Amino acid sequence: MSLAVQALATVLLIAGLVFVSFGTLGVLRLPDLYCRAHAATKCDALGAGLVLLALALLADSGGDALRNLALIALLLVASPTAGHALTRAAWHAGVRPWTGEKNDERD
Repeated sequence: MSLAVQALATVLLIAGLVFVSFGTLGVLRLPDLYCRAHAATKCDALGAGLVLLALALLADSGGDALRNLALIALLLVASPTAGHALTRAAWHAGVRPWTGEKNDERD
């Protein structure tokens, strides 16, 4: 395996871990379910996709690389769909979005 492929995989892996870390930080720090779902679905889908792409580049066989690419496709479809379903269910259950006002009942 060439040094350039390993370097690219390392950059993708680090970028993926940074996105996953930001998504996790968003889930912990953001004020309501809607903001948290946004952080979780967007950052974690991109972060996990970059990590899987790095693993596909480092795979020993074509089958392993193809499996990682299929997982990326599944992840990029399933994560936003699950986030949408979660927030839609919360909306229909009556969960109000955070408005940022001081007289909000949650403050």
